[in-house]
Amino acid sequence: MNIISFIEVIKLNLDEIKYVKDITISKEDALIIVDMQNDFMPSGALPVEEGDQIITGVNQIVKKFYINEASIILTQDWHPKSHKSFASNHPGKNPGDEYQTETIGPVLWPDHCVQGTHGADFHNSLKILHTRAVIRKGMNPEIDSYSGFLENDKKTETGLSGLLKSLKIKRIFICGLALDYCCYFTAVDGIDFGFEVFLIVDLTKGIDLPEGNISQTLANMKGKGVKFANFNSFD
Repeated sequence: MNIISFIEVIKLNLDEIKYVKDITISKEDALIIVDMQNDFMPSGALPVEEGDQIITGVNQIVKKFYINEASIILTQDWHPKSHKSFASNHPGKNPGDEYQTETIGPVLWPDHCVQGTHGADFHNSLKILHTRAVIRKGMNPEIDSYSGFLENDKKTETGLSGLLKSLKIKRIFICGLALDYCCYFTAVDGIDFGFEVFLIVDLTKGIDLPEGNISQTLANMKGKGVKFANFNSFD
């Protein structure tokens, strides 16, 4: 079964989104900044188109959350070189080839965010001074991890849910890379863990692999109960 199980068969385009307005940030909120790492930037090993263009906005929203005493948490892909999601670890396979197991897929990726490399580091323009915690994921070579909450076996937790609940967080706001993979899975898992979830759409960028994936994951999030915000949604 494809790792993305669509709740809705309809597609939702970016220009069709209805945004929540007049959001007041509180101590019971958390900003989850997903995978703003060098390898996901335009010059990286697994580039997200225009991924670097959201950094200024992310830094500005960080300031808003910090001023209002909300929590700021980063997620970070942190793969071993032997990770099975890398096409290089499958003879005869190339990045982008379809490949599906219970824990890897739906496609194979180029080597990226390898532990201890420059590609795994956060972009140097990202303001991380006020970060409460960094949640690393994808460290098991046999299991990929798109979500900030769960590895792709849907059993192994990263610790993010426990951290948020210990901080008495009620609402989470997600931004970063990539919209249709790690942001998407973090959002839907956040709903399953009992949080009110908002995707800050203009502070994300997507891969759209396979084609149409962004529209389908947006529809899926809507069906799941994820709410949509943008930078101007905040007081």
